Amino acid sequence: MHRFRAAFWAACVLWSGVLLLAQADPGPRQGQPSAGRPLIGLSSAEFATFEEGLQRFGKTDTVATGLGPRFNLISCASCHAQPSIGGSSPSLHSPQNPQPNPQIGVATLAGAANTVPSFIQPDGPVMAARFVRNADGTPDGSVHSLFVISGRSDAGTCAIQQPDFATAVAQNNVSFRIPTPLFGVGLIEAISDGAILANKSSNAAAKSALGISGHENRSANDGTITRFGWKAQTKSLEMFAGEAYNVEIGVTNELFPGERETDPSCLLNPLPEDQTNFTAATTVAAMSDINAFSAFMRYLAPPAPPTGNPPQGQVQPGNPSILNGRQVFTQIGCSLCHTPAFVTGNTTSAALAKQWATLYSDLLVHHMGSGLADQITQGTAVSDEFRSAPLWGLGQRIYLLHDGRTVDLIQAISQHASPGSEANAVVAAFQSLSASDMQDVLIFLRSL
Repeated sequence: MHRFRAAFWAACVLWSGVLLLAQADPGPRQGQPSAGRPLIGLSSAEFATFEEGLQRFGKTDTVATGLGPRFNLISCASCHAQPSIGGSSPSLHSPQNPQPNPQIGVATLAGAANTVPSFIQPDGPVMAARFVRNADGTPDGSVHSLFVISGRSDAGTCAIQQPDFATAVAQNNVSFRIPTPLFGVGLIEAISDGAILANKSSNAAAKSALGISGHENRSANDGTITRFGWKAQTKSLEMFAGEAYNVEIGVTNELFPGERETDPSCLLNPLPEDQTNFTAATTVAAMSDINAFSAFMRYLAPPAPPTGNPPQGQVQPGNPSILNGRQVFTQIGCSLCHTPAFVTGNTTSAALAKQWATLYSDLLVHHMGSGLADQITQGTAVSDEFRSAPLWGLGQRIYLLHDGRTVDLIQAISQHASPGSEANAVVAAFQSLSASDMQDVLIFLRSL
C-alpha cells in the first residue's frame, strides 16, 4: 500500500487535475517536512525560548530526572515526531523518516521487565490507553500508563506491575488515543472565545439543514472555552504540557506536583521533579521544563502546504485539482465544522496577534456517532463527542482519527458516519460525488 501511494504521488506531483486512476487517498506527501519551524516575527527573547523548548522537548528522561514510576514514553519528541518534532506519532510508513513505534523499545530499556501490550505494534501509532470503567463498574476515563520502571537499573527496589491490559481488552474496557499534532497551536491558543462563539453561530440554516450542531467545551473553573486535546478538554498550552509530562512520562511538575503512584518504594525523588531554577544564570535557563515545552509549542509555526498558506486559506492559482477540491469541500458542508480560518486576538506577542490561523477546525466538539464513540467523558464532551480535528498538516499525517484506526482518508471520512453522527449528511454527500470531484477533495486534503 505504501509503495502504491508513493507511485500515486509521483504520477500526480504536478496536481494537473487530470487523473487516470479511480479515487484513492494519495497518502502522505513525500519530500521535506512542511512544519517544524518557528513562527515568523518572533522577538529575540521569544526565539531563545523556542530554541530552549525544542532542545528540552527532545531530551530523554531517566528515573533520576523523574521518569515514571508509570509512563508511556521517555521524551516528548518520542510521541510528536511525524513529519518533524512537534507532529504526531512516528511511523514506519513515514516518507520522511521511517521508524518503528518507539513504545516497543522503551518497554525493556535499561532492564525494565515490561510486556508490550497487544495493541502496541511496530508499524502502528504511539498510543495512550484509558480504562472506561473501574473494577466496580463506575466510570474511569483516566490514562493507565503502559509501562513501569520496575526492573530498570535506575529504579531501586520499585516492583509495581503494569495494568492488566489483556483482561481490559478482552472486556472491551480500553479506549485509545494517539498524539495530536502541535504545529500552530500557539495561534489556536490566541483565538478569542468570542471568535469561536461567533463562528459557532454562523451559517445556522446550512448547519441545521445538515444536522450539524456542535458546542464548545468549557473549563469547570472559570467557564472559558477549552480547545486542546481530542475532546477539546484542555485550556492552555502550559496545562497541556504539565499534564502530559506527568501522565505520559511520569514527571511531576509545578502544575501536577504529586506522583500518580503511591507505592513508597517507587517514590524516589523530591517533588516536584521539574521546577523553576531560581539560581540559573539566565531567564531561559531558569525555565521549568513545562514552561520551555509550552514556549516551544506556542511559537511553533503551522504547517506550510506546498501551495502556500495565504490569508483565509485561499489556494494559490495553478493547481486546478486542489482548487476544485477546496470548493467541493465547502459545497458539501465539510467546512461547516472544519472552519478554514480564524483571526487571532490581540495577544502580547506580535508574532501571534491578529494573525490568520488557517486551521480548518471550529474548535467545537460534535457528536460523531456510535462508530467513533469511546465511552469517555471529558468536561462537557460526552462519549461520542470530539473536537473537529484541525486539518492543517493533514498532507503529511500518517494515522487518522482519535485512535489511529486507519491511515486511509476515504476510510476516515466514511467513519465520520454512524448512528447519531452530525456528519452523516455530509459523508453521504461526499460519497455521492463524481469520481473526479471525490478525488479532488482527497488531493485538496493532502495538500494541506
